Amino acid sequence: MSDDQRQGGRIIFLNGTSSSGKSSIARELLEILDDSYFHLPVDAFHGMRSDRDIPDEHLQAELDRTARGFHRAVAGMAAAGNHVVVDHLLTDPWRLLDCLDVLPAESVLLVGLHCPLPELARREQLRGDRPPGLAARQSAQVHAHGVYDLECDTSRSSPREIALRIKQALARRPSPTAFEQLKLALRP
Repeated sequence: MSDDQRQGGRIIFLNGTSSSGKSSIARELLEILDDSYFHLPVDAFHGMRSDRDIPDEHLQAELDRTARGFHRAVAGMAAAGNHVVVDHLLTDPWRLLDCLDVLPAESVLLVGLHCPLPELARREQLRGDRPPGLAARQSAQVHAHGVYDLECDTSRSSPREIALRIKQALARRPSPTAFEQLKLALRP
């Protein structure tokens, strides 16, 4: 099948807290994957917003709308036949449910990126662009759904090593996928 006839693209969904290594792993994936992929980080979508002060009482609604739009942008890219590496974090149950509704479950390889809290705190401090403790606040919810196609500890392996594991997992994608399992469990 030629690229023009491709039905839908594959989605590698990297889920982990802030500072867990999602962007570094995504960059490595783009270098080592055989096919062409797009890296779609949710942070880039937030970065496209106009530079305006958002009142505190409207901030959460703005963030939620952005995430919903991001999910639909990922779905649109895949529907057009593009392969995508998604750099996201499932911090609220509705985010997972929304992704289950709009993403093709059979095409998603869900990768859980774990990292011990002390290492996350160290990375946050080094970065300097995240509020201290952000990753710790996110950690319980990000992995609450508990089902993955592949799980990796980013404190024990380099981004390149994890990217290679993901590439191997793509070659032998599970059936049903984690997204298919979650869709059956959460969206009967």
